[in-house]
Amino acid sequence: MKIQNDLSDMTVLEELGHRLSKQRLDLGLTQAGLAISAGLGKRTIERLEAGKSVQLDTLVRILRVLNVLDRMDSLIPDESAPRPMELLKLKGKERQRASTNPKSAKESKKPLKPWVWGDGE
Repeated sequence: MKIQNDLSDMTVLEELGHRLSKQRLDLGLTQAGLAISAGLGKRTIERLEAGKSVQLDTLVRILRVLNVLDRMDSLIPDESAPRPMELLKLKGKERQRASTNPKSAKESKKPLKPWVWGDGE
């Protein structure tokens, strides 16, 4: 089932519980094993998988043990990272080439003295 805004809170919690249960089973963990690894009670895992509400720190502990905590980054993106539209706006303003300093351009037009062995430089 796809989680969408039009679903009730209870339905979303039940779907999340189902997905976490599947992830746990895919890793070959029992509810008791997950509870021990996360430092929680088995009843807490049962409640979560049944679609009941749990505390946020409990969810973080479980996600960490199930190796899916890093997926939270895609759920709620980092605000300091540039957004795709900002990147598109900046694209046309990217530096294409280095400009020459007018002073150094004039100096480069001066003829160079030929180098001779024994100049000492």
